[in-house]
Amino acid sequence: MGIMILKIVYLLDCILLSGIVLLQQGKAMGISGAIGGAGETYWGKNKARSMEGGLHKATVVIAVAFVVLSVALNIIK
Repeated sequence: MGIMILKIVYLLDCILLSGIVLLQQGKAMGISGAIGGAGETYWGKNKARSMEGGLHKATVVIAVAFVVLSVALNIIK
């Protein structure tokens, strides 16, 4: 019973991780953003408080959970 719950949580974690990665924007600004100073805006300086920063933190947490669940499922087999 316990392994089945871990497998379900693992599946949900995989789906959630894929979705969050797809929601994130690319890191490349392009030449127009670099020349125009897009990184010097309020949102560029306070990324941790923006939605982009929240997505980054959520990605890290869910990725760590993915690794822990992967190891746990491998050990329990």
